Amino acid sequence: MTVFDPFPSGFSWFPREAMTRTGHALDAGDDGVWLVDPVDVPEAMERAATLGPPAGVIQLLDRHNRDCAAIAARLGVPHLKVPDVVRGSPFEVVKVLDIPGWHEAALWWPGPRVLVVAEIVGTNAAYRVGDGVAGIHAALRLLPPRALRGYQPEHLLVGHGRGVHGADAALALEQAYADSRRDLPKLAIRLPGLVKGAVKSR
Repeated sequence: MTVFDPFPSGFSWFPREAMTRTGHALDAGDDGVWLVDPVDVPEAMERAATLGPPAGVIQLLDRHNRDCAAIAARLGVPHLKVPDVVRGSPFEVVKVLDIPGWHEAALWWPGPRVLVVAEIVGTNAAYRVGDGVAGIHAALRLLPPRALRGYQPEHLLVGHGRGVHGADAALALEQAYADSRRDLPKLAIRLPGLVKGAVKSR
């Protein structure tokens, strides 16, 4: 089963699974429909097609291959892997992390105030170890990249989990940073269970 999370300028979707791999369809009007970190679910692809002509597939994390290349090839559109810029779109690229083994960017869409984050922030059980609705990736909690601090999104879209919308979005992002180190003891307690759940889901 696929879960859909609509918002005024598109929708997100994820299969019901432990990892909740979330993809996004961003309807940029005359600039076309952009798919971000998509998982190839037929009903999601059909729904995206109703929004308008596809413009491209954006992969925000180097290891988030998912179905990006296959979908781009099938639709005949560019596959942009951790791009520096997305030409022909209203999106601004935010460089989040650029170290060996982890190259990640985010998208900021100023008009509707949409922030799309691949990995450093998420909302599924692996990220929400404290009281907040979003959290920082476990491997980055001690020193989280600061590139996204200061953004005030109305729609926070993540690569793992459901998005956060409305006034709660900016608060969720700020709280994720504020609680990053504070929640480390809770993460240590929950980590064995999270690992076990991830293994079972494979």
